[in-house]
Amino acid sequence: MAQRDRLKAQHTPEAIRARLGAATSHSYLGDGVLGAVDGTVTTFAIVAGATGADLSAGVALVLGLANVLADGFSMAVGNYLKVKSDRQVVARARRVEEAHIERVPEGEREEIRQIFERKGFTGPVLDEVVAVITEDRKRWVDTMLTEELGLQLGSRGPRRAARATFAAFVGAGVVRLAALFVASACRWSAAATAATFFGIGLVKGRMVHESPLRHGMETLFVGGAAATLAYLVGLAAKGLAA
Repeated sequence: MAQRDRLKAQHTPEAIRARLGAATSHSYLGDGVLGAVDGTVTTFAIVAGATGADLSAGVALVLGLANVLADGFSMAVGNYLKVKSDRQVVARARRVEEAHIERVPEGEREEIRQIFERKGFTGPVLDEVVAVITEDRKRWVDTMLTEELGLQLGSRGPRRAARATFAAFVGAGVVRLAALFVASACRWSAAATAATFFGIGLVKGRMVHESPLRHGMETLFVGGAAATLAYLVGLAAKGLAA
């Protein structure tokens, strides 16, 4: 009964209007998770490699800091360019569709008709849908971009995506480096790595309104596998530093 009441409360006209309005904002959760996981794995690899090669904590700290800043910046730049290129793809496709509507409006109108005919609209209802969509140029183009080309409109900002990736990468990487200030650095770093992975999953689960525990375990398993591989590589490289 309580669940039904919550569902009813979430589906009042006011709640639906607020939810649809919030859907137009862009989440940077994926950028943060990407940066945090990569910052955790790569910085742990530095710690594991330094430990396996019997390097001092000071050397490992210098290597780790260089990795956190340089690799974090590199990831942020890469994500910036990706998000920016995604927006450029949409902008180019918009120009193409606008040109097509200008030159062959009947053909573009027929595309709208067939798109919604495949969705089950027929007869006068289909005619009305086509008329409503094609009477507004922006709505017409937006529909072609999403329905015909499968593009996502209003992508997130490149700079904010880059900042989210960089901040998460550095934040997660610093947790790894903090373990160098205590004894048994690799053991403590491994524990901190596992805790960070689990924490990332918890935050992700809460933000997407799903089981935090399930997301925590999932991220711990996936990230743990990557961290274990990094540790084994560090051990295998021990002989190279001899």
